[in-house]
Amino acid sequence: MATATKPTKKRGRKGRTAAPEDTLPVVDDAPPPGESAGEGSATAGPKAVRRRATAQALAAGQRDISVSEFFAKNRHLLGFDSPRKALLTSVKEAVDNSLDACEEAGILPEIWVRIEQVGESGTRYRMSVQDNGPGIVRKQIPLIFGKLLYGSKFHRLRMSRGQQGIGISAAGMYGVLTTGKPVKIVSKIDRKHPAHYYELRIDTKTNQPEILNGKGEGVDIPPGKGGDELMRKHSIEWVAANDRGEPIEHGTRVTIEMEAKFQRGRGSVEEYLEQTAISNPHARIHFGGPDGQDRVLERASDDLPPEPKEIKPHPYGVELGRLVTMLQEQPKLTLAQFLTQSFSRVSSGTARKICDTAKLSSRVTTGKLGRGEADALYKAIQETRIPPPATDCIVPIGEQRLLAGLRQVVPGEFFTAATRPP
Repeated sequence: MATATKPTKKRGRKGRTAAPEDTLPVVDDAPPPGESAGEGSATAGPKAVRRRATAQALAAGQRDISVSEFFAKNRHLLGFDSPRKALLTSVKEAVDNSLDACEEAGILPEIWVRIEQVGESGTRYRMSVQDNGPGIVRKQIPLIFGKLLYGSKFHRLRMSRGQQGIGISAAGMYGVLTTGKPVKIVSKIDRKHPAHYYELRIDTKTNQPEILNGKGEGVDIPPGKGGDELMRKHSIEWVAANDRGEPIEHGTRVTIEMEAKFQRGRGSVEEYLEQTAISNPHARIHFGGPDGQDRVLERASDDLPPEPKEIKPHPYGVELGRLVTMLQEQPKLTLAQFLTQSFSRVSSGTARKICDTAKLSSRVTTGKLGRGEADALYKAIQETRIPPPATDCIVPIGEQRLLAGLRQVVPGEFFTAATRPP
């Protein structure tokens, strides 16, 4: 056993020697070479650490995490990181859905956005957005507004305002988390069929909608005067006619109460709606704020924009793992058929070039290809010259439409716009 050098002693009063006060002896407990701890040593080795949990106990505590549960704890990832931004994000998601629904149905959009203060605290608001779109069938309403990652746009390769199926359901989840109040939805598909009214919230444990009214089935509101009286009796909001007296016979209205902050000016809901009117001159937008100032952003064009076309994936944009999955999903096609039917811009001649480069037969079925053949096919695709993808999957605003929107919303004397090729 080795010890450190003795510390320096200090001389105290009356010639006495003071006790060391700087350090204590440092003991080296390492055993001599060839001698294990505890053998031939006065110092015993460290005690064994007691295990706190077994592998079985750790496994028992592990479980699935639903996407709703994740985003409920990380809502800042969806744009709900402040009360001001939460209100703006909620309005944006609802308006985007309204514009997409109207355009797909070939309807000139008319949208109502209303924000009302709830209570005297100034921190709670009720947001309502209604459109004149085609409406939503009954069974789809709870899934669209009460389930994250549910929608029709994710698997389509074409331009759209939303894609993941998160936005409006996340806004409803934020409202439930901050106020406890359910999301309210009214939807009509035409004047002859009943309207559907739901009050619901997301079960974040299962990412499933929980319907709170109508004994878990929602409520059907009959058409005609009887339905109008029922809506008034239960304070169900619906704009039945616009300011021109034109009836609104179909569409959807969503109402969410939330903790929020309303403001005018830069970064406000009103500024966002102005920008939306500029980029969508075919839309007519009504806006009413809690301060009583109502505004109508008139449409500057009666022509709907061209509808973007859906395309297939381009070969250059597919990674090896995705290519293997695509081959497994269509095991009965020949390799030539697979290439021409699964990708855009791949003609029969291009497919033969890819097969020749990969040294594979164009008649072999994809189900017989292994990982090595898939790797060779992937490399051959990268080495083959393939035309770029078509651009009709996106639709630019266009110079004339952009100028029309600017003249309608922005005061000015001179306007100009330019469009570059995609």
